Amino acid sequence: MHQSGRFVAYPAPDTGCRNPHRGAEANQQAATDPAVVAATFQPDAQTLALETVVTGLDAPLFVTNAGDGSGRLFVLEKRGLVRIVSDGALVETPFLDITDRVNSSSNEQGLLGLAFAPVDTTAGPQESRDFWVNYTDQSGDTVIARFSVSASDADLADPASEFVVLQLDQPARNHNGGMVLFGPDGYLYIGTGDGGGAGDRYGNGQNPATLLGKMLRIDVTSDPSQPYTIPADNPWVANDWNGEDVRDEIWAVGLRNPWRYSFDRQTNALWIGDVGQNQYEEIDYIPQVSTGGVSGGFNFGWPIMEGTHCYNQENCDQTGLILPVAEYSHSGHCSVTGGYVYRGNEFPTLQGVYFYGDYCSGVIWATWADAQAQWHTAQVLESKVMLSSFGEDEAGELYLTDLSGGALSRLVVR
Repeated sequence: MHQSGRFVAYPAPDTGCRNPHRGAEANQQAATDPAVVAATFQPDAQTLALETVVTGLDAPLFVTNAGDGSGRLFVLEKRGLVRIVSDGALVETPFLDITDRVNSSSNEQGLLGLAFAPVDTTAGPQESRDFWVNYTDQSGDTVIARFSVSASDADLADPASEFVVLQLDQPARNHNGGMVLFGPDGYLYIGTGDGGGAGDRYGNGQNPATLLGKMLRIDVTSDPSQPYTIPADNPWVANDWNGEDVRDEIWAVGLRNPWRYSFDRQTNALWIGDVGQNQYEEIDYIPQVSTGGVSGGFNFGWPIMEGTHCYNQENCDQTGLILPVAEYSHSGHCSVTGGYVYRGNEFPTLQGVYFYGDYCSGVIWATWADAQAQWHTAQVLESKVMLSSFGEDEAGELYLTDLSGGALSRLVVR
């Protein structure tokens, strides 16, 4: 679904318990981050596996929950359907059907992202009425749109309720990003690809005048009559960047194709799986994204860097760049699928560990910080699935989707 460019064979990634390749700034983030909760993970002391939840899905791309106390899971199908999994069974009638407006003909196009508006369930279950999706339209361009749930049936959304929030012209069919996600600050984060082609062909990654190749942060809930407003504390609202004006929606620059990213529900840290070019896949990390916490203004380096390496040059200026906390090479792999930090209750030994994988090989890795705030990475599972996405339920248990196998599975300890 989100393959990198030309496949090149490189040495296998470090799959032991040593620190992965990482940059000085990434190390410093871990060492100075008070939100890092040390994990005591011992990868050799347990066996991880996938437990099938449902099958029969058509090219599933993402799974998430509504956060409304219902316990339901929502699975995106590439062609433009949102399906519900309730009590371990696939509901026959789709929650949302927008196949008439979704272009899914190319490998990286389709219905790509889904985020429900945060709801307060402290007084019991509460239905989430509004949600946002990210899809490629019939022209191949990106659409971020809001939909509403039927007032009479919480398992049905109204396709006619679409309210377009943001549209992005896409110069190519790949690198569309696709994720939409509400942060702990209540704002919607939108990861956008660099416009496609290869090698940042269109020069978007470091271009402050375009929304492509960025992480956007917008307010879509304060005034429903407007598509969105700009949070006052977005980093470049009142500041420029090297003397240049920056679009106010931008929270971070220098991304290639942030296919999947997530917030740690306990520490509010942001984890990004950014798909690489020909050699390296990377995991980026930003601590404490919340009101009064980190306010953005980051540069993840693309196309200056690919992972922790200078891209297409021997030496490059890395000043001010955020380097990844983990990376792996294209030795039998092709494209990173970002995941989640485990915060469930069923498997205590996984607490505080970030799980992610590779789309082509199905290999799953774990990255975590120890009591000395040092990063570690280990390969934990060879899943053999076409790993299109991870997701989590309301309790923090982790799931993944298999694009070619049409299955939804849960990550478990045997």
